[in-house]
Amino acid sequence: MAEELRLVLIVISVLVIGGLLVHGLWSVRKKDSSEVAPSERVEPMQDTPSHTPVEPKEPVIAQRDEPQFGELNFDANEPQIDTSVAQTPIEDDLEVVQEPELEPEPESEKEAPADVSDFVIVHIQMPEGLSMQGSKLLPAVNTLGFKYSEEGFFNRHIDPAGQGPVLFRLVNMYNPGTFDIDNMEQFSTAGVSLFMTLPCEGDGLAAFNMLHSAAKKIADEFGAQILDAEREEMTVERVRQYVEQVRAFSA
Repeated sequence: MAEELRLVLIVISVLVIGGLLVHGLWSVRKKDSSEVAPSERVEPMQDTPSHTPVEPKEPVIAQRDEPQFGELNFDANEPQIDTSVAQTPIEDDLEVVQEPELEPEPESEKEAPADVSDFVIVHIQMPEGLSMQGSKLLPAVNTLGFKYSEEGFFNRHIDPAGQGPVLFRLVNMYNPGTFDIDNMEQFSTAGVSLFMTLPCEGDGLAAFNMLHSAAKKIADEFGAQILDAEREEMTVERVRQYVEQVRAFSA
């Protein structure tokens, strides 16, 4: 009995497996034949033939990223160019304008600034071992028009009588630079100096000529030598330099 039941189960299993195989094969064939029914298929539409010739389409050119002139935005404050004016010849719009000729300005005379000054210095040096005696120097300077001042110098004024502005001064060449008018008999020095301040009052060149003349007379009186500001021997060229220096400060 058990053996018969076993056979029955085997047969039933074979039939079930066979049925499954048949059903699978039938499903595969149905799918291969047509997944969609003919009535449900959508055929692609064919273009209706037309007698109008179809123009060939131009190839599409990829647009560049560069902005076109029509797309440019200009600032409202920037000047715009009027093309109508630009097309007009320049010669037709320009008018010849004659600028007034500028007259050359006359060269202003050289004037020394009020706050700038200079000096002309002339030394009168005695030979080594000799000196000027005060008893002889005092009458010599008085003859040349010098007047003794409270500062201890001898001044040469515009007016020989001792009036008016001072043109130049005579001072002791050595310290303290002054003279003791009350003890001129006992006074002596190895040299004196003449100096004028630039600009000076009146005619500067005339004042320098007077200074130079006084220096030569004192030098001749004492047998002394005339030296320049650097205590070098006075030369004609150095005198000319002094003259140009005075002219530079003359009004």
